[in-house]
Amino acid sequence: GGPRERGFPKNVGLLFFNDDPRRYFPVTQIDVVWFPDGAGGDRFDEKIFTGPLARMTREALDYIRRNYLTETVVKHADRAEAERFWNFPYPAIEEAVINAVYHRSYEIREPVEVRISPDDLVVLSFPGPDRSIHMEELRAGHAVTRRYRNRRIGEFLKELDLTEGRSTGIPKILRAMRSNGSAPPEFQTDDDRTFYLVRLPVHASTALADEPVIAHGSGSDESHLHNDLHRISSHLVDITAQVTAQVTAQVVLFCREPRSAREIMHRLGLKHWKTFQQNYLHPLIESGLVETTIPDKPTSRNQKYRLTAKGRAALGR
Repeated sequence: GGPRERGFPKNVGLLFFNDDPRRYFPVTQIDVVWFPDGAGGDRFDEKIFTGPLARMTREALDYIRRNYLTETVVKHADRAEAERFWNFPYPAIEEAVINAVYHRSYEIREPVEVRISPDDLVVLSFPGPDRSIHMEELRAGHAVTRRYRNRRIGEFLKELDLTEGRSTGIPKILRAMRSNGSAPPEFQTDDDRTFYLVRLPVHASTALADEPVIAHGSGSDESHLHNDLHRISSHLVDITAQVTAQVTAQVVLFCREPRSAREIMHRLGLKHWKTFQQNYLHPLIESGLVETTIPDKPTSRNQKYRLTAKGRAALGR
């Protein structure tokens, strides 16, 4: 820009065509952090991506895809088709990261941060969505922004086929998570819109990939229980959207006798209490399939969980 005899670089040019935009816009980077023991653990691995905006974004996404995305294939004895799902669907991650790069403030000295754990993948950026966007509409995928932050960045990203710039990112994330059979994503900010967080829960059945589906028993008993599992899965497919029908059926079978939360978590191969509550226990209780044995003392250390009449009806016993 500027007069012909004294041209100067524009901000968008420095961001896309300078080898180190951080010279002009400090902390222009994407931090990818892996927490193998969860966010509360003592271990983590970190990799920082810098450079021109488009290259930095593509390299970060490629790194996440190569190192942290896994596809699980579950074969079923009663049908030829196998069930396939990813721990995190790549299209949802791509939209969340590109949206953060597009809409972050390059005046705020905070990176785009991608935090990955066995439970979820979180994309954090600063600041939050424009105040013209209602969070209820955004969570439903119906929000249409009145003002775009960094419109010139959006135009360059659109030319590179990285974004469409028509408020389609959130609907794409919702659709990708739904198509993968994952729990719905979460979108968070505060009243002052100082930050924006997108949380993608891990697919509920990822932890079960290497776990046996059927309880121990003789060959004939296992065959009988496998038939129960398939029948219950078919019956429950529309009852709870938070947990896959296959996982729900396993818990229903397991809770024929009262079980403690620890026993159910061990059965499902889960270690994180919050994930177990949000993705498994609460949906089952809300659906009316499982109830507490001590309802007047929900936090009792002797609390157990058993089938309700509705759960026994679904089991057919």
